[in-house]
Amino acid sequence: MKQFAIVLAGCGVYDGAEIHEAVMTMYAVMKNGAEYRIFAPDIAQHHVVNHLNGTEMPETRNVLVESARIARGTIEALDKLGMRDFDAVIFPGGFGVAKNFCSYAFKGADCEVHPQIEEIIREAVSLRKPIGALCISPVLLAKIMGAVTITVGPDEGDAANVILMGAHHMATKHGDVIIDEKHRLFSTPCYQLKSTIVQVAEGADNIVKEMLKVM
Repeated sequence: MKQFAIVLAGCGVYDGAEIHEAVMTMYAVMKNGAEYRIFAPDIAQHHVVNHLNGTEMPETRNVLVESARIARGTIEALDKLGMRDFDAVIFPGGFGVAKNFCSYAFKGADCEVHPQIEEIIREAVSLRKPIGALCISPVLLAKIMGAVTITVGPDEGDAANVILMGAHHMATKHGDVIIDEKHRLFSTPCYQLKSTIVQVAEGADNIVKEMLKVM
């Protein structure tokens, strides 16, 4: 049975992993006959956001501990992930990707990627393992790899930034999956558009199906 590594950036759209995208990714993997294990880096969140009113809260949280909320406790630190043990890796979106996995939310095209995240992506590429990226997560691929083909949906600002990083951007609609066949990269927009949870589920299902085709 094919094995996916799912990498989470916390818990909650504004400062962590987008919960709907994370859950629908897990569901899509199992629905399509594969299995998954969940990972997150054992690092501090950039900040904590009150999801009721959008204000920053005066506290600190840990990305691994917060991700465990979505994983129901069954989760491992990212430094335990070795891509030789998996057939693919997939990154749900959420602002945690742009704040905890990299500094894209603050620096745009000039962002830096966290070393643990970069190491996993480079290892997957070197082993020819498919990489899936939902929502804003494709910016990680653009920043690390440069000349790749991805989507971050229809947003012109994000598209301009990934182009500055050296990537080729393709505007997309609900459920579309952009495939960079050379590098085995798969991206879909999800909540980069004004999506319903049904449309997010369709995007997650579509990207998992496309990834499974090349495994």
